This record gives sequence, structure tokens and C-alpha cells, in this order.
Amino acid sequence: MAESETAPAGAPAARRRPRRTAAQAPASAPGAKAPSPAGQDWSAWPTYNDATLGFRDFWYPVQWARRIGSKPMPITLLGEKIVLVRDGDRVRALHDRCPHRGVPLSLGRREFDGTISCPYHGWTFDLEDGKLCAVLTDGPESPICGKLSVRTYPVEERLGLVWVYVGDGDPPPVERDIPAELTENAFVMGGRTDVRKGNWRFAAENGFDEGHAKYLHNTALWRLFKVMPAWNKTRIVESDSGGWLIRVQDEIHWEADFPGLGTWTNKRWWKRMPLPDHPGKSADINPVIKKMDIPGFVSIRLPGLLRVAYPHFIHYEWYVPVDADHVRYVQIMVRFEDGPKAALFKAKYVSWIRWLFHGQFTGQDAWMVDVMDAPPEKLYRPDLSLTAWRRHIEAKKLKVQRGRGPLER
Repeated sequence: MAESETAPAGAPAARRRPRRTAAQAPASAPGAKAPSPAGQDWSAWPTYNDATLGFRDFWYPVQWARRIGSKPMPITLLGEKIVLVRDGDRVRALHDRCPHRGVPLSLGRREFDGTISCPYHGWTFDLEDGKLCAVLTDGPESPICGKLSVRTYPVEERLGLVWVYVGDGDPPPVERDIPAELTENAFVMGGRTDVRKGNWRFAAENGFDEGHAKYLHNTALWRLFKVMPAWNKTRIVESDSGGWLIRVQDEIHWEADFPGLGTWTNKRWWKRMPLPDHPGKSADINPVIKKMDIPGFVSIRLPGLLRVAYPHFIHYEWYVPVDADHVRYVQIMVRFEDGPKAALFKAKYVSWIRWLFHGQFTGQDAWMVDVMDAPPEKLYRPDLSLTAWRRHIEAKKLKVQRGRGPLER
């Protein structure tokens, strides 16, 4: 899929307001009392506040491997322009800018095996190391050859996806940034990826947010036959392995009486499938998911990966920073099955789950991420999931991605 913006399925048209990053939040008037850090701005979380473009030193999924061929494909990752191209049995990634006059290499041609040539003057770069190996319009003895190169990025293919590492030094194994259950077990999966409007932090917070599913998604077709709680009391725990923050439900309330207003509930006579507060609560549970022993329904981990565990399948959602105002959603649904059960799931996914869940349902999330305008903000009790995520990031002392100049050497 080309990197394009798509309107969220099932989301109403929104009135756009000027985008504002955290650093652009309105300042207090001289002499005025400073706002509460936890209630008005993000100054209590300085690393998070600065992470408009995400974090360095991580592997990020950027595209389906089957869609990368010999024709160059442009993407943007953490604000960096990158060109992907398949070279034999490997995918290569280079900074998408010719150092001559700044023309995108993704518009270029493949004149020779293992190279890409700028479409303007034929400056030709080695795909493996980015070195300038020929200048077609200056002859075989061009004196500039070998004196410069464009940046290259480590690339791996896992789960049918292309992963690109943005960081310094030698990268760790890509498996570090992939959940262990996906590298240790056989499974069948379906998924989709698209670029949506909004900053990646809003997307990650929406995924881990405690309260929105009970209200925003109570109109989703995916929830048509599933009873959802009216409100919960929740705490956040950190797993002993994998670096997951997990939402654990201590109380579940299916309806609530509001004095002077009446009763609010998500119950309907046709809803007969209550959502479990953790997958192990179900009597019928997949053995792999049961062995994982996840104490909560929803988890999140760095650099921005959500895991929603059901008794029979798990949904994963990567929030990959594109730039300050766009995020790549990489969504996969996994069943740890093989044989006929795996084939049946694949058929169900293609026929209706992809549209219903990875389209209309998460399209509601995309709608909110697009129109969200924070800070300033006022938080309420269920937002403990957001503040736990922000504190977790501060504790890890991560390297923030900054705006970068031309990336040629």
C-alpha cells in the first residue's frame, strides 16, 4: 500500500482545527499561577513532551513485505524520509534524498543491479552501503565518486512485515521489539496498515485509554452483541517480562445510577456476550494464550505497541510515528492455530473481520486521534492508564527523535 492518508471508516467528518504540538501549548500570562503539570500540560513528563517524532533505537514495522519490489517505495519514519527497495532477496532502506540537489531517490531508476540512480542527473548509489558509486552524466572517472554516501538503515523481515531500525550504533536483534509469543509459537494472522492523521502519542494513549471503549465504541458493529461495562475501577501493573504495562480490573460495573439523571448502561436485550476482564477468565481459552497468563485485557509496551488479548485471539496495534501530525497504524489479529482452524480464521478475516474490526471499529479511534487537541488537558480517574504510560517512558530514559537535517555522509 502506498503511504497515503485514508478517511477512518465509519467516522463522521470532523471540523479541523490548527494542529498544535505539546511545545506550542499556550503559555500563562506574566505573574499568573503556573498550571498543574498533571492537569494542564506535559511538563511533568519532559521526555514524553519532547517525543513528537517518537524514540530512537527501536525497530519499527513500516510496510507489508510483499508490497516491496524492485520499484522504489517512499515512506516517512520518525520524520525521516526513507526509500525502500527490494534488492534480490533483501529489502534495502536509504535516506530518500540525493545529496546533489535534494531530489528524492524514490523517484529514481534501477540502472544496475544493487543500485539506485537519481532521476535528475543519474547519481548512482549502492543499495547496501549507500556509497556514491557512479555519476552517469559525468563519466566513469567522475572525481566525486566514492567521496560521499547517503545514510542506510538496518532492515529485517518478520511476520510478513518490513522492519526498519532508526538509531545509533549496531542494532539489537529485531526480535527484541517483537512480542515473544509471536516468535515462539505457530499462528495464523490477518492485518492491515495505513497512515492516519494525528500524533503517535495520541494514538497510543487512545489504545491504552480506560474509558473510551465504553462510550465511543458502544456504537461499533464489532460490539453489537457484546455487553460492555459502564465503568470500572482499574490499576496498572508491569509484567515481569516483555516490558508490558497491563490494565487490571478490580471492579466492573455494568450500569450506574446518576442522581437526578437516571441509569446509564450498555446492556441491551440482544447483547449476550460479556467481554472478559482478562482472557484467563474464560473457560474456553486457547492454550497459548492461557499459558501467557495475562492478568488484564489490554497491555502496552515500548516503543508504542498495544496488545488486546481475547480468549481465542490477540489483536496487536503498532503506533509508528510518521511525522508530527501522522501515525502509521499497523494492525494484526493473531490466532495460535494451524490446519483447518487456521484456514477458517483466514477466511473469516478476509470476508468480514478486516472491515469490521480493523476498519469500522478502529476507524472510530482514528477519528478521535485526528481531532484531539491536547495539552492543555484535564485528567480524570480512569486516566491513570495514561499517566502510568507517561511515567513508564520517563523512567526508561529514552532517546527522543529530533528533527534532522540532510542525512548524507
